[in-house]
Amino acid sequence: MKILFVADGRSPIALNWIKYWTKREHEVFLVSSFPTSPDLTLSRVDFISVAFSQAKSSPSTGVRKKNTFIWGAATINLRTALRHWMGPLTLPKAAQQLNEIINEVRPDIVHAMRVPYEGMLASTAKKLAPQNFPPLLISIWGNDFTLHAPSSPLMRKYTRQTLKLANALHADCHRDIKLAEKWGFDASLPSIVLPGAGGIDQSVFYPAHLSNQRKEAHGAEEPVPLKGNTLPPSGGDAQRAEGGMPLIINPRGFRNYIRNDTFFKAIPLVLKERPDAQFICPTMKGEAQAEDWVKKLGVEKSTTLTKPLSRTQLADTFRRAQVLVSPSTHDGTPNSLLEGMACGCYPIASDLESIREWITPEENGLLIDPADEKSLAKAIVRVLNDKSSRERAFKENQKIITERAEYNHSMAQAKDFYAKSIA
Repeated sequence: MKILFVADGRSPIALNWIKYWTKREHEVFLVSSFPTSPDLTLSRVDFISVAFSQAKSSPSTGVRKKNTFIWGAATINLRTALRHWMGPLTLPKAAQQLNEIINEVRPDIVHAMRVPYEGMLASTAKKLAPQNFPPLLISIWGNDFTLHAPSSPLMRKYTRQTLKLANALHADCHRDIKLAEKWGFDASLPSIVLPGAGGIDQSVFYPAHLSNQRKEAHGAEEPVPLKGNTLPPSGGDAQRAEGGMPLIINPRGFRNYIRNDTFFKAIPLVLKERPDAQFICPTMKGEAQAEDWVKKLGVEKSTTLTKPLSRTQLADTFRRAQVLVSPSTHDGTPNSLLEGMACGCYPIASDLESIREWITPEENGLLIDPADEKSLAKAIVRVLNDKSSRERAFKENQKIITERAEYNHSMAQAKDFYAKSIA
């Protein structure tokens, strides 16, 4: 099978999905919306700039610089708004480039991973040359409908176009299948719900009690150093029972739909009840806003901001944590949420319809108002003080990940779905 992906080639989510096909007897092509050189065996890689993507630097380059217009936290909303209003204007020219590549490659299927702007690009290409266009599969990622689609007249127009021209649909939550039909997707066409990244690789994301045997098989990187000096290197509750400090992780980074202001305001409230608690925030080192919050709130000794972590470092950090916090205002199924659950973290997330597909309050996690730091702090303290709830949630979450989100099982379903979409 010849598969042409239209995706952000820097994205770990996209690459985790694409790698499955590269390890089997398929010809895999990538048209990336950002400059990239992925460490995958691909037949061909092309870059097409869309919505000014050439102006954005790669997140894989490391720490973001302080106080820059491109990356300063105060400008994220402005930059997103600019792309919402002006970005669609770049689609017709980019679509001509995509059609040239499709005519050369002649794929059996085109899979656009995300509606803005990859799905919009592919659907515009199909609209320009509908006669010979391959079946078009569209993936929906978390906030494509709830945040991006209604943001401007052109975003509404191109979102509707994308869903009307799609031949098949993949979403990471059932909510988005329902929303897709409201945006024009034909419900009689094939659709499937699978984790956006293809699922959880349980050779990397696994609970602490399996650490020794998994590390012997796959190796391990040095753990991320924390400011607290009595936290065990790994192992979760079993090792912390001997006196180590509890760890809370916020893995969501800086996005305009993540209420990091709520998270940081909750830290001193938690410390009043649990002064031994430690907080870790991957990808936030160098973020001027995060560093300013830490300083103004006086939580420097309890908070560690890190550079972007490798998958194995992130997994190890999840295993060291008792609680994962995800204070979002828009979301589908966050991959970091599933990864943390797989490693044994107790999830505290926003009360959104999509999140309720994975978390049942009081059973395997807690849901909170992402704008209420007192509610978040209360939930964190409650979980830290209730070992039996953590153990109950751990058992349920291991079952959920194995049954609904294991990588090879999910991707086997994706393989059958591709065949169905082509037929």
